[in-house]
Amino acid sequence: MASAALVERARQEDWSDEQVVNRVLAGETALYELLMRRYNGRLYRVAKGILHDDVEAEDVMQDAYMNAYQHLADFEGRATFSTWLTRIAVHEASAHCRRRPRLRPLDNSEQSSTDDVMRRLASRDRSPEEKTYDRELANIVEAAILRLPEDYRLVFILRDVEEMSTEETAECLNLSQENVKVRLHRARAGLRKELYARAGATSVQFFNFHAARCDMVVRNVFRILGLVE
Repeated sequence: MASAALVERARQEDWSDEQVVNRVLAGETALYELLMRRYNGRLYRVAKGILHDDVEAEDVMQDAYMNAYQHLADFEGRATFSTWLTRIAVHEASAHCRRRPRLRPLDNSEQSSTDDVMRRLASRDRSPEEKTYDRELANIVEAAILRLPEDYRLVFILRDVEEMSTEETAECLNLSQENVKVRLHRARAGLRKELYARAGATSVQFFNFHAARCDMVVRNVFRILGLVE
């Protein structure tokens, strides 16, 4: 029985986003979890890139997922689902940011204590000293990214962290492709060259979204939308 469930789960994982959307719209609402788990990391990184705050980023994720679910029938496929969903998250995070009385300055010591679980580059085959170095490097690079001006920071996260295309990034942010290229160039120039070179292959891990937090966001969205049996 368990093996059959695993086979079915693996089969579902092979479905395209559009196939999952169609099934959700046809009444298989529990499958919405597949989409959430595919894009939890991306939405978290985008939201945190705008808000600089873990808790607020998770709130924005939930709002974005609920908004997307409630308007799922409006998804027409002119853009990819991932681009459509990311654009919703950017809008939600920006709106959340505007509702703040004022932006809090980045406090490196506070970030260090609250974000520690999300700043791990270390692999199992590295020595303790190397793992410590990797964590310290991740702290420095993440802080450097968060200090970029927002216009450059979002382009950098979508292009270099999420590896979205120039076209997709332009669509998410309502920019021209040329503007995306200019902002990306300036974002890269704003980071120290040696850190950018060291981080290039593993930058997605700087804003890693922990599995337990992923589960929490999925549960909360399903509860609020009334999808829990």
